Amino acid sequence: MLEIRSGFQGNRRAVLKAGMLSMAGLTLAGRERLIAEGAARRNNKRVILLWLDGGPSQLESYDPKPEAPAEFRGPFGAISTKVAGTQFSELMAEQAKFADQISVIRSMRHGTGDHFAGAHWMLTGRFGATTASKSIRYPSLGSCISKLCGPRNPGLPAYVGLPAAESVYLFPGYQGAAYLGGAYEPFDVSTDVRYLHHTYKTKVESPVCFKASGGIDESRAKARSGLMASLDQLRRDVDNTGMMEAMDAHHQSAMSLVFGGAAVNAFDISKERPEVAARYGDTPWGQYTLMARRLVESGVTFVTVDMPHWDHHSSLVDGHAPNMRVMDQCVGALMSDLTERGLLDEVIVLVMGEFGRTPRINQGQPGIPIPGRDHWGDAFSVMIAGGGVRPGVVVGSTNARAEYPVEREVAPHDLLATIYRLLDIDPAMHFPDFAGRPVALVDRPEGIRELLPA
Repeated sequence: MLEIRSGFQGNRRAVLKAGMLSMAGLTLAGRERLIAEGAARRNNKRVILLWLDGGPSQLESYDPKPEAPAEFRGPFGAISTKVAGTQFSELMAEQAKFADQISVIRSMRHGTGDHFAGAHWMLTGRFGATTASKSIRYPSLGSCISKLCGPRNPGLPAYVGLPAAESVYLFPGYQGAAYLGGAYEPFDVSTDVRYLHHTYKTKVESPVCFKASGGIDESRAKARSGLMASLDQLRRDVDNTGMMEAMDAHHQSAMSLVFGGAAVNAFDISKERPEVAARYGDTPWGQYTLMARRLVESGVTFVTVDMPHWDHHSSLVDGHAPNMRVMDQCVGALMSDLTERGLLDEVIVLVMGEFGRTPRINQGQPGIPIPGRDHWGDAFSVMIAGGGVRPGVVVGSTNARAEYPVEREVAPHDLLATIYRLLDIDPAMHFPDFAGRPVALVDRPEGIRELLPA
């Protein structure tokens, strides 16, 4: 195994994880094999998921109800967008400018207000975990894409978490690989500084493993690596599980990630032009969204940007609204950036949380008597853009108070099937679960026809 010595605690683990995950479970040869077998097709599309952990309000974002009674419509108005007849919350001013390039699902529904159940459902496409039983049951969208696509360019991870992939305080939680195995877990930039609110004054930096490589040059690392490989030979000779073969592949990938220039450059946001970086703002959410753009541009296939702290049972004005404005700035900057760089047709942008918020505003919570909204899984919104998604589409609608869908109800598996199809992945393909039983990526593989290319 590759060992890098330095003064940073835990860096050896970081380097090994970097190598393991830069494979995304697939060599380029492995991806070509899947293509030859018909399990995958050539496709260079990538995905950026902005994960709004805690559950954003549909009424304060993509489904405002300006004509509803005050206790439903809330304290914010609605604004017109570039799409005739479509309004967003006034908190979504930047995205309103791109309404003809993005699409919105207003009729998402899974019916649960359980954080863990909702997050598992949205990120895997399947019901599984609950508050009473939190373990992941099925692999995440990111892990499945990682396995089936690998990185778009060698020397890079296929699946990255910024700063760390999570769901409901679990790392990686339902953004993990489950029975696909550890090779398909996300590569986290930082597991020490994570779950960041946009107000935190945290310096956004490249992965610690790049610092770790500073204490040893490449020739010495390769020599040490060769010695360790020799010592492992006996175990390889008697291993019948394939584990050592996988470790060999990860080992070589670690060398590529740490000493290759592609990954080091991709994670370094200091190389951005100041005027571009300024669009995203100086918040952790903005800076990691900028890093996500650099990563997909370089060849990372799936990046999740963690934007947590949305569970505002109180403080709708002072808590939820600032979150919306900062998220909106990030999405607007990302859309501008992708458009200017000619990347929007190749990069899918997905904005979602585990559920929405109650249509009727409450009076706060014990000890915090400031109005807010509670959990709501019966109607909520998701934004999706780029990567071949039909632009300017509003899928479905809710009733006059955003309580439930009245047109075109959409489930989590419909959304994930759509993304798989955009990446030329067959949503009906199977992988063996923990018990060896074949389980399809999703049970309903058709996808959302309104969003798919004709």
